[in-house]
Amino acid sequence: MRIFVKLSIPQCLRILRSPCRSFHGYHRLLASQIISYYDSINQCENEPPEYFNFASDVLDKWSQLEKDGRRPANPAFWWINDEGEEVRWSFEELGFLSSKAANILSEACGLQKGDKVIVVLPRVPEWWLLNVACMRTGIVFISGTSQLTAKDILYRLQASKAKCIITSDTLAPAVESVIPDCQFLKSKIIVSKGSRDGWLNLKELFAMTSANHKCVKTRSQDPMLVYFTSGSTGFPKMVVQSHSSYGIGFTVTGRYWMNLTPSDIMWNTSDTGWVKSAWGSVFAPWINGSCVFIHNMPQFKPAIVADVSCPVKTIHCFTFMSLKHCVSGGEPLNPEVMEQWKIQTGLNIHEGYGQTETVTICANVKGMKIKPGSLGKALPPYDVQIVDDHGAILPAGEEGDIAVRIQPKRPFCLFSQYLDNPEKTAATVRGNFYITGDRGIMDEEGYVWFVGRSDDIINSSGYRIGPFEVESALIQHPAVSESAVVSSPDPIRGEVVKAFIVLAPAFVSHDPEKLTRDLQQHVKNVTAPYMYPRKIEFIQALPKTVAGKIQRKVLRNKEWGRA
Repeated sequence: MRIFVKLSIPQCLRILRSPCRSFHGYHRLLASQIISYYDSINQCENEPPEYFNFASDVLDKWSQLEKDGRRPANPAFWWINDEGEEVRWSFEELGFLSSKAANILSEACGLQKGDKVIVVLPRVPEWWLLNVACMRTGIVFISGTSQLTAKDILYRLQASKAKCIITSDTLAPAVESVIPDCQFLKSKIIVSKGSRDGWLNLKELFAMTSANHKCVKTRSQDPMLVYFTSGSTGFPKMVVQSHSSYGIGFTVTGRYWMNLTPSDIMWNTSDTGWVKSAWGSVFAPWINGSCVFIHNMPQFKPAIVADVSCPVKTIHCFTFMSLKHCVSGGEPLNPEVMEQWKIQTGLNIHEGYGQTETVTICANVKGMKIKPGSLGKALPPYDVQIVDDHGAILPAGEEGDIAVRIQPKRPFCLFSQYLDNPEKTAATVRGNFYITGDRGIMDEEGYVWFVGRSDDIINSSGYRIGPFEVESALIQHPAVSESAVVSSPDPIRGEVVKAFIVLAPAFVSHDPEKLTRDLQQHVKNVTAPYMYPRKIEFIQALPKTVAGKIQRKVLRNKEWGRA
């Protein structure tokens, strides 16, 4: 991920601090009341509690402080769109509305603790209500990007065994087309102004549902979230995160890396389908009592983000003068980008590093010396090391695998498992360490430097793309005999999808430019559009091992000019 006005990169994090109200004098007291205990767990001074629920133990606590007049008057949630619409909720209002949503899931949908629900919505307020509602009911929340196709939705419904899906009228037809193959699906909710046959309507249900709800009791290690994450082989894996792993684990992220207090407003531009939205639009800001700000843009608009402005006339509009702290994650920034950003804003970018399977592993926190290009130092509770192929710690300056120590004690904020995939779960462990799959170097001062991925994942503009999914789409086209998909360098997106294709005999004489366009459109039609190969090269044969396995590394090295 990159933060720079000339780049159309949609997943960067911004922190805004409003100058228009008297918020000061609160945050130290509140931090001692709510944050310090959870911070002490991250600092390994206390054990995680046996029972924990983010809704009742964090959000409802902030709500009570509001009622007692002991929290700043800024909202908990602030949403606007390009049409001038605006939503602002206090923590008390968030609690009231999410309790209604919780009753809808339990009563209208008949869902119980442990059941799974897939929510595929754009940046609309209902996404946040449903997220919290699932916490209150113990229902496992699974988010998906609005760019999913019918094929993607079918796979997620079948793999997760979700009993409910909630989406917009845009994706409702895609859902309907796969329902006959989804034996576990019991209910469907549409978020729309109008009704649709066969669907429950969330707006109508809100009007008739009580807000009287008692939050269920959840253990710290009970599953709370499942995120689908792309793999280099096979379909996306299901990463399970517990109530404490994300609910408590982002305390340090919010407090030290994002530098958040109850007086602050956090703007995270990530799509709701990506894990960064959970990081920067739910857990890190709310455990610190900050306001989550959302500008719902159907298409990413760099000018709006670069201006850090707000079109709503009745509220304060932000300028660069109110921008106090900037963080970035998703892909390494080069020093030139960081320098240009500082020239434009006067602020440093505090880069961080983590995965769907973790919380923030390394970061450049406030007050640290920033080494441009570095991921920063390890954040507690993680002990981060660079290890070799046998799990032995390497000395400073030597390249190896970025790893997190899990012995003698596994960090509580590490994922529970890849659901229904014990082999992949076990494969993440090497000796005493969890292996991230990324290569890096640690210097003498403990700063970690990213080198590259040890697998074949493509990270284009912050979107993680598995080659298997693209290759699976390509092979459905009659022109494709074989294909291999790798990353290719790109000055704007960092890297893009490139497909090496062996053509079927009947298509060898076809116009290559027209065939390239046809194949690109084909991929857009059968899978999420962001996955399509921006580059295509037709070759006679793919490099393979003796066993017949495609050697993507050979092709990737060719693209990146490596020996």
